Amino acid sequence: MSLQVRKIRKNRRFEESFKRQMVKDFEGGKHSVLELSSLYDVHPQLIYNWIYRYSRFNKKGHLVVESNKSTSSKVKDLQKRIKELERIVGQKQIMVDYYETMIDLAREQYDIDIKKNSNTPQSGDSKKKN
Repeated sequence: MSLQVRKIRKNRRFEESFKRQMVKDFEGGKHSVLELSSLYDVHPQLIYNWIYRYSRFNKKGHLVVESNKSTSSKVKDLQKRIKELERIVGQKQIMVDYYETMIDLAREQYDIDIKKNSNTPQSGDSKKKN
């Protein structure tokens, strides 16, 4: 006996507020149509339909075209941000190395152990009082 299996088609309905928010994100430059499509698992053509319907700027009969310039400028901005964060992490690592060297020197020259041992009992003030 052979079974025939058909794929069940999912029909999703979206709230108008969701559609308007997607259009607002697109118009504000937060996301491109392709980014919105992948984020919310919505077909890009459906997003374009919402843009034509709900947009304040795009009127019927006008074609909406995303420029690659906006996408490339976003990529450049993100690359700048990555470089700045890498620079900050590098500075923090230098400070960590400096502090570790100072701790080692304090231990060697003054016989002071600055790092807290894990088996040190808690002080009396940190306990909870009833």
